Amino acid sequence: MITKRVFLGLSVALTLITGAVSAKPQPLDRVVAVVDEGIIMDSELDQRLDMLKRQNAGAAMPPDAVLRKQVLDRMIVESIQLQMADRAGIRISDAQLNDALQRIAAQNGMTLQQFRLAMESEGTAFAAARAQIRDEMRISRVQRFQVGERVQISEQDIDYFLASELGKMSSAAEYELSHILIAVPEAASPSDIQSAEDKAKQLATRLRDGADFRQLAIAESAGRNALNGGQLGWRKEAQLPSIFADAVPKLNMGDVSDPIRSSSGFHLVKVTDKRGGSTRIINQSKTRHILISTNELRDARDADILIHTLYERAKAGEDFAALAKEYSDDPGSGATGGDLGWVSPGDMVPEFNQTMLDMPVGQISAPFRSQFGWHILLVEERRDTDVGEQLQRQQVRQMLYGRRFEEELPIWLRKIRSEAYVDIKAL
Repeated sequence: MITKRVFLGLSVALTLITGAVSAKPQPLDRVVAVVDEGIIMDSELDQRLDMLKRQNAGAAMPPDAVLRKQVLDRMIVESIQLQMADRAGIRISDAQLNDALQRIAAQNGMTLQQFRLAMESEGTAFAAARAQIRDEMRISRVQRFQVGERVQISEQDIDYFLASELGKMSSAAEYELSHILIAVPEAASPSDIQSAEDKAKQLATRLRDGADFRQLAIAESAGRNALNGGQLGWRKEAQLPSIFADAVPKLNMGDVSDPIRSSSGFHLVKVTDKRGGSTRIINQSKTRHILISTNELRDARDADILIHTLYERAKAGEDFAALAKEYSDDPGSGATGGDLGWVSPGDMVPEFNQTMLDMPVGQISAPFRSQFGWHILLVEERRDTDVGEQLQRQQVRQMLYGRRFEEELPIWLRKIRSEAYVDIKAL
């Protein structure tokens, strides 16, 4: 005899079986490619295709069969690189990923939340986008390690580029010039020439001693720009008058040349300003500091007390360098009395940078905090220095590195693709 309970169980089972039979068959996911130790599923390929089409909505696209093959080829190469990242232990933390997402959002003029909503409104799941960006970051690191190590830019490479026509054009300087001409007659005697040269030398000395160039040009110059204070305006290096071409590039901003001889007489030229080229004047600070950090034996309160104690001792006249040697937790500068050398604006973390710029020479800052701990600092000197050539060479190095990297990357990608085991199933 079938009880009611059993009957009900059979009814449920029959209902499920009937439903399963009558439901529309669902296609099973399948493998479309085996790549070394990894696989690419049909659903993954479809998802990438859908994302690509949404991102390029309205643009002309190749036929689906061609596009599908192109996307699969890209995913195969990505899979190879991601497996290399796995073997090398390359990971991207959530904090690093969030920073990257915030930068991407900022580049698009959005907050991270607005960026997320915009993606979701376009049909892209934010979790999928995060995973894709994380993979791209891991792949980028693999490429830097594998390809970047092959790219070496020598000082000679930089010299060759700067000496080339393209290098000269990209690094061309412009000068704002002022000019004084001490004329000599057409049929000048040796004594006339000597007299003009002596006068030009005297004017050069006066100008270097602080005399006003504009006033002297108006009073003494025979040049056609004399009544304009001798101003010649801005001239590109390639457009400099031939008589100035050798002298001007050797002058720093504010310098006055020695007398330059021409058929017209003796010229004095002053570089009143300069832009482009290899000149960039910045104000540097010669700085010492003491860093007090927390550790296993010193908590935040103890660090606070110690830095304020050291501040009072330094203000009372104790030797700053000696205190740094004894107490500073900075492994780089502590042994040298906290000496950081000449520091350029922007070299340090923002809190340190701003305090350094605000401090008068010879005064000790009040304690302040950065991500590294508590600091006090002393600015010993300041100077204006030209770091333009250094920056120019650094920019050329980065440009040449980028060029070589882009040349080497496709070669490396073809190599790893040819060496990998890839089995593509029917598309």
